[in-house]
Amino acid sequence: MLPSAEALPRAVRSASGFTLIEVLAALVIVALGMLGVIEAVSQQARNGAYLREKTIAHWIAMNVVTEQRLQPAPPPVADSSDDVEFAGQRWRWSMRVTQTEVQSLRRMDVSVRPADARDDVVLASVTGFYGSAVGPAGGGTIAWNGAGNGAPGQDDDGGDSGENDGEKNPPVTPPAEGVPPIINPKNDDDEE
Repeated sequence: MLPSAEALPRAVRSASGFTLIEVLAALVIVALGMLGVIEAVSQQARNGAYLREKTIAHWIAMNVVTEQRLQPAPPPVADSSDDVEFAGQRWRWSMRVTQTEVQSLRRMDVSVRPADARDDVVLASVTGFYGSAVGPAGGGTIAWNGAGNGAPGQDDDGGDSGENDGEKNPPVTPPAEGVPPIINPKNDDDEE
């Protein structure tokens, strides 16, 4: 026969198991820890989706700027916008073209947002410029008439014209009226 509960020492009676309050307290602590883990995972998922949308919006804005740069004529000074479908979603881009202080240079500010978002929501903004070429870096103006390559100091066949024998820098082609001359920088192969 087993001894009664009164006959057992007090330390043995209290070590027989957890109380209901101790079990509930442990469950609350585990639940709060799990809530923290779930919140962290969902925040990472939201951040990933936001970065994906922001990257796609930036690509769209860069595409719009690039398309305008490839046009033969500069874009008109005005505001324009359009919808485009990209990566399975509708997007809305808006472009503002302004004239800069340089007459041959126009500034293009493009902003992109999801098509169903409010007008004040902007995921990506890109600024680009459309300008007319004055000449190659370090050279004179370009001969756009199609004869030769237009490089100073060369004949139409690409050979040396002989006009510059003994000189370190080739002559600079006179610029068009109203355009400042472009100075030819020192070449790396020049001897000192």
